[in-house]
Amino acid sequence: MQALRHRCLLRGQEFNWCRRLLTLSCTGNEQLELTNDVKHRIETHWSQQLCNGQFDQKQTANKYYVLSMFPYPSGNLHMGHVRVYTISDAVARFQRMCGKNVFQPIGWDSFGLPAENAANQRGVAPADWTQQNIAQMKQRLLRLGCSFDWTHELSTSSPEYYKWTQSLFLMLHKHGLAYQNEALVNWDPVDKTVLADEQVDANGCSWRSGAKVEKKLLKQWFIRTSAYAKQLLDGLDDPTLRDWRDIINLQRHWIGECDGYAFTLLTSASNMLRVWTANPEHLRDPHAFLVLRSKHFLSQLPDANQLSVENPFAKTTLRVVFNDDAVFPAQCDVYLAAPSFRTEDRELWESFGLAICKSSEDEEHINPGNWEQLRKEVLHAANRLNIGGYRVSSKLQDWLISRQRYWGTPIPIVHCSKCGAVPVPEQQLPVTLPPRDAGKDALRCECPKCGDPQARRETDTMDTFVDSSWYYLRYLDPQNAERIFDTSLVKNYMPVDLYIGGKEHAVLHLYYARFMNHFLHSCGLSPTSEPFSRLLVQGMVMGRSYRVKGSGRYVRESEVEIVNAKKNQAQLKETQEPVVMGWEKMSKSKLNGVEPDDMFNEYGTDTTRLIILADVAPTSHRNWSSATFPGVLNWQKRLWLTLEDFQAAREESSTDVVDTGSDEFLLEDAKLFDARNFYIKGTTFNYRHAHQLSVAISKMQGLTNSLRRTPKHIQRHGKQFERALAAQIIMLAPMAPHFASELWSKFVSVPGRLNAASEELQWTKDVLEQRWPDVDAAYQLDLAIKVNGFENCVIKVARNQLDKVNHSDALDIAFNTHSVTSYLIDKKIRTTNFVLYPGIEAILNIYVDKLKKAQKPAKSGDVDKLQAE
Repeated sequence: MQALRHRCLLRGQEFNWCRRLLTLSCTGNEQLELTNDVKHRIETHWSQQLCNGQFDQKQTANKYYVLSMFPYPSGNLHMGHVRVYTISDAVARFQRMCGKNVFQPIGWDSFGLPAENAANQRGVAPADWTQQNIAQMKQRLLRLGCSFDWTHELSTSSPEYYKWTQSLFLMLHKHGLAYQNEALVNWDPVDKTVLADEQVDANGCSWRSGAKVEKKLLKQWFIRTSAYAKQLLDGLDDPTLRDWRDIINLQRHWIGECDGYAFTLLTSASNMLRVWTANPEHLRDPHAFLVLRSKHFLSQLPDANQLSVENPFAKTTLRVVFNDDAVFPAQCDVYLAAPSFRTEDRELWESFGLAICKSSEDEEHINPGNWEQLRKEVLHAANRLNIGGYRVSSKLQDWLISRQRYWGTPIPIVHCSKCGAVPVPEQQLPVTLPPRDAGKDALRCECPKCGDPQARRETDTMDTFVDSSWYYLRYLDPQNAERIFDTSLVKNYMPVDLYIGGKEHAVLHLYYARFMNHFLHSCGLSPTSEPFSRLLVQGMVMGRSYRVKGSGRYVRESEVEIVNAKKNQAQLKETQEPVVMGWEKMSKSKLNGVEPDDMFNEYGTDTTRLIILADVAPTSHRNWSSATFPGVLNWQKRLWLTLEDFQAAREESSTDVVDTGSDEFLLEDAKLFDARNFYIKGTTFNYRHAHQLSVAISKMQGLTNSLRRTPKHIQRHGKQFERALAAQIIMLAPMAPHFASELWSKFVSVPGRLNAASEELQWTKDVLEQRWPDVDAAYQLDLAIKVNGFENCVIKVARNQLDKVNHSDALDIAFNTHSVTSYLIDKKIRTTNFVLYPGIEAILNIYVDKLKKAQKPAKSGDVDKLQAE
């Protein structure tokens, strides 16, 4: 970047100011073919100027928070990373050019089992291994050309971050939402750690190691996420949620129908037992009892037949019976039986050979007329005693966060023989990880409550999903050492406007993040209950895989001979064994991965970005094939030639006189006026509203076709050609910032500007500082009128008029249009809605029901005939 720095003294104060000047092209006026070497030269020239996020924390108006799910620092960037961060960066750069104050942070989900296992294998500390990987991945992300705000970078494994994860745990503990309980847990025998139910697949295998999961009885830490189940379910109807599509259904399915209530009751074995019932009033039955499945983990206790559970609502104890004959709620292994309320439960009790002594006082108290009052009393008492009483489905369990591993956030609890589990005082945070080889003495500490020097720290660490459940808030204030974050900043910039990530995180991570934000909202720390307004769930990058039929062994493409590509038929070159071809998620083990660095080296960064965005929607899986590359490669070459032709036309010393007022010239100019507006409209819609970036590329390619067809004399003397070419380069910039920057620098250096006085182009600024091109006020846009989803007609309206049209205006236009009124003549309007995309289009939807035809009165003869029959 070239800049003029001026220094002056004013009233004894020294001020520095910087005036940005246009950056010079690296290829200048050279007539070059666009080779890979030239692309690398361009990217090297522009790379240092394109990675600045330019976020202004003081400018609260017009904010746009775009967030991509932060990566686990494995050390290697894969094509999935390339896709998600290219999508994020294209949207962020577009929004900046539209005048938004864009916040696009980046950080590292850096705790976890893979780093610990990899470090152990190499004999190094997990912290050192993680930092080395972060440094490597950061360099690769910088090469990708993303405009992240690196000043807000964070890492979940740094004490500066996990201090506040621990603080968050203490907040949950204080509110009764973090608790310890003995439970039968999922044990991964390979990774030697506990897994949450969600981390076990349908085949009973670990989601990470693939090992068959075992059951083990351990004392574990839980977060009572089910206390917010009804809020989280109702939150899915929040009108601020956009484009969640099937993710709404995934979340609904996970939470379940909140048609009952959960209570946490103390057993005689000092365990806490979750009891779910659709009828809380049943807990007022003095004869109530519990039926547990015979394989319930409590059945393994030595005195299981003597087990009972406290019932504070009836001031009795609940007898426990292990039996499989009860009608258990869905995915629940505890049944609350109330003989005084239900005949079936009385029969069940009698089937166990037990008798009920029922007094008249009980009968009077447990009268159907009192049930609603009893329900309210139970729920009120449960809330007062902090033992549940919240709406939840029978299947939803609390979040198990304990992990028996080293590399994670330490749980800030001290265990004392006198005081039990004691929270670490806030002022003593962070509780840092001890050295990896530290002995048991490193865990000894003083009890914060009684001062006992023989107390011991909790050895379990937190699940990494806890770290990622609130990172979007800490991004806004990552250096704050006094508070978890500045609530005024969070108030100004939350919720996240666009959250981008893979569908594999659309249940667990999203559920936990939503829970944590709902909790913080209830504490007054987050301005909205829902953390993410809009979702963009991108598909996976798929590679062509080859498996030997029978053995299932994966082989490389170079070892295979394709027999019939359409039928996915191939064979091994050496043995002619049949090979099964398919598309699978890229993986080293499947030998179908593509290294991003190889793509960058061969084709260049911007070409790789365009290829990953082209052809398919961001939400669809991307089958990675070199057969799709020529479309992007040829488009770049045509853009390059267009600039060279434009430069040659303007610099040509011709004595030919061109009549710019002739019909022929004006017709060509009008074509370019239409082309410019038409393709700006389509490209803008797909950047801003649909996020169909592949369609945006198609629209831009359409504009390139129009420019390439333009005669030389129009290129030289036509204002609309100059405007259209400028718009072409500007719209390309968010996706291919290096290449577009070079094209723009060449464009503005061409002599003979025809739009020099126009305010729509800033001739002295680089392309990424340009305003996004806008549709002209006089251009005719579409007002589409649809009836029951089918287009009835399209009415052309000038842009400056369409932007003012409201729902009522659109209805007036529709009811004065013959094709609409003639179609509606025998129909009843049920409802209407109106959508306006300013500067793009408007849509009026009319939903109707067909009127039933009045039946003709029966003739007398017909009546007689019917009666006779």
